[in-house]
Amino acid sequence: MGHGGNVIEELTADHREVDALFARIEMQPVADKRRRELVDELTVELVRHAVAEEEYLYPAVRRHVDGGDGLADKEIEDHARVERMLKELEGLDPDHIDFNHLVAKLKLEVAEHVRDEENRLFPLLEDACTPETLADLGEKIRRAKKTAPTRPHPAAPDTPPANKLLAPGAGLVDRARDLITGRHH
Repeated sequence: MGHGGNVIEELTADHREVDALFARIEMQPVADKRRRELVDELTVELVRHAVAEEEYLYPAVRRHVDGGDGLADKEIEDHARVERMLKELEGLDPDHIDFNHLVAKLKLEVAEHVRDEENRLFPLLEDACTPETLADLGEKIRRAKKTAPTRPHPAAPDTPPANKLLAPGAGLVDRARDLITGRHH
């Protein structure tokens, strides 16, 4: 599924990309350094997606959907749990005893969040909004994601800002969020 279309189509395409990244991580041999690189790519994608949802999707849910405050709060709590797991992962080498366990735990958490959005939140939003509102939200989400650095292919980037973002060491989640939201230090 390609990107474009309304907010639901756009975010569903993101969800499938994240699924594909998890599959690519799982295809790498245990302890392979490529696993670490793919987890870093996944981290950037998840943070970019979360920021776009927090900036545009959840305010729209609060505004248009009955009981939207509670739904949005739950999704934001899901994001906080995912970010905590990403932070735990960011300092670990792929041969660390906890690395694979955390990736598996992260995959389960993300899959549950995706299921909840696609099966509950998206249908409620679709019922509550006009097609024009959904299309406008899709465009806003795409613009928000473009402020983030592109995914590194095939090797780590060596030009700003992505080289700073994917520099080795702890802090990737925070650096990604700062870069995506424009909060540079």
